[in-house]
Amino acid sequence: MIKSNLKIVFLASLLFISFKPIQSAETVDPIKVNWSFKGLTGTFDRASLQRGFQVYKEVCSSCHSMQYLSYRNLGEQGGPEFSEQEVKAIAASFEIEDGPDDQGEMFTRPGKPSDKFKNPYPNVQAAIAANGGAYPPDMSVLVKARKGGANYIYSVLVGYDDPPPGVTLDEGVYYNKYMIGNKIKMPNNLIDGLVEYADGTESSVDQMAKDVTTFLAWAAEPELEERHKTGVKVIIYLILLTILVYLSMKKIWSRIDTEI
Repeated sequence: MIKSNLKIVFLASLLFISFKPIQSAETVDPIKVNWSFKGLTGTFDRASLQRGFQVYKEVCSSCHSMQYLSYRNLGEQGGPEFSEQEVKAIAASFEIEDGPDDQGEMFTRPGKPSDKFKNPYPNVQAAIAANGGAYPPDMSVLVKARKGGANYIYSVLVGYDDPPPGVTLDEGVYYNKYMIGNKIKMPNNLIDGLVEYADGTESSVDQMAKDVTTFLAWAAEPELEERHKTGVKVIIYLILLTILVYLSMKKIWSRIDTEI
């Protein structure tokens, strides 16, 4: 009898715990940006893509990998469209481990366009150890992997702020009003003037955040422009087909009505 009552109390406690409201940190909706690549006919801003790659290379690449991209992708149509010589120069600016050679030794060499983007860490454990226990995510498909997409990534980059009264943060943790839970281990790496853009554009925090987000959006979906073009062609084809079918059916039914 006692065991039976204990079971009932235990089950009731579980039900109470299950239905007890869970309080979570207040989240703020991402900033809505009018991206050039959104919409049926959206295209990437070439200048923004090139600036975004510069921000990634000079700021983000020290922690974040882009394992699904090769340097040659930077020269492909629909992307940053760097020239062939520019792509070769970009690739050669990185030292890539290769081998083994004839003696069975690994060696380093200048990068080639066919090489994948260089990973900043030799393995996952090294990445975690270098970032206070947090693994910096690969950025190749980050825009598609995060709810809110480009708007969310941009918002997080510009969302650093001082914590509100009553909120305490552990060492190495920063307050970000757009981050889920409002806490992030990645420090605010963007400051005005951090990057000297090759095209002379002012490198404000807002500009750098938009440019690198645009670059990450392309990296996550490099065939976006081609897909948009195909979609427009299909819609035009379907409209013309619908008109032809309508006119054909109208003609057929007019003959039937005449015969009747």
